[in-house]
Formats: sequence, structure tokens, C-alpha cells
Amino acid sequence: MTSFKRLLKALFNATLAPMLAIVLIFEEWGWEPLQRLMARLARLPVWSHLEGLIRRLPPYAALLAFFVPMLMLLPVKLLALYWISHGHPLLGLCVVLAAKLTGTAIVARLFSLTQPALMQLPWFARLYGRWVPWKDALIAQVKNSAVWQASAASVRSVRKWLGF
Repeated sequence: MTSFKRLLKALFNATLAPMLAIVLIFEEWGWEPLQRLMARLARLPVWSHLEGLIRRLPPYAALLAFFVPMLMLLPVKLLALYWISHGHPLLGLCVVLAAKLTGTAIVARLFSLTQPALMQLPWFARLYGRWVPWKDALIAQVKNSAVWQASAASVRSVRKWLGF
């Protein structure tokens, strides 16, 4: 590995990896429950029909269906940043959190519907096969850190004290 690549890797690990880990931990926490919540909508006939159409999409159409909601939420997040920068930090933060929750719920459900078609794309399957172990290792590294362990112990103490 060249010294430039080592420098980039060290820079990533020191700056971006911790921020990405926080986002990934949030998504890991919410992925299954939010996906199940969205699955309840399939009880509605219109929603059930829409999900059936999504399940039958060919691979590249499934890829488009999977990524469109993420792109649609980008203007909402930019609006939230605008509000934050113009003296409305609480409003901006609430919008960012709502967009993150909504986006995670939609993307989780769409991924469960489109995963079989997406895995038919060799490059997607290869990237996904690399992504999952890398993501799991990053999350494990964070959860094994002293800061995480201390925070988890504090949360357990508070829960015990509150009777949860």
C-alpha cells in the first residue's frame, strides 16, 4: 500500500469512520422495526398491490426504486440545513431526524422487496458482500470501545433505577 493510500485510510478511520458508525448504528437500531412498521401498510389493498409491483421489478428497475427515495429526501435535508444556518436549529434538527426515520423506514422496506432482484446484478451482489462484513466490523469496533461500553453501562444503570 502506498503512503498516500495509508494516509487516506488513516484520515478516513480518524474522521469519517466514527461519523459513519453513528449513522450505521442508528440505521441498525431502526432497520428491522421500521421495516416491520412499513410492512403493516401492506395490509392496505393499494399498498399491497404497489409492493407486488415492486417485488416483480427487473434488477435495474429495482435499483432505481431502491435509490429514488434517498434522492427525494435530499432536498428535505438541505432545507433542514438551511433552517439550522438561519437561526432555527431545533426545527432543522427535527426535520433531519424525521427525514432520517422516514428514509430508513422506506429504504428498509424497499430493500426487503427488491433484494432478490438486486442480487441478480453481479456488481451489486459483490459490493453488498463486501459492505456487510465491513459495516458489521465497524459497528463491532464502536460497540467494543471504552466510550460505548461506559455509555451502555450508564444506560443500564438508569434503566434499572427507573425500573425498566
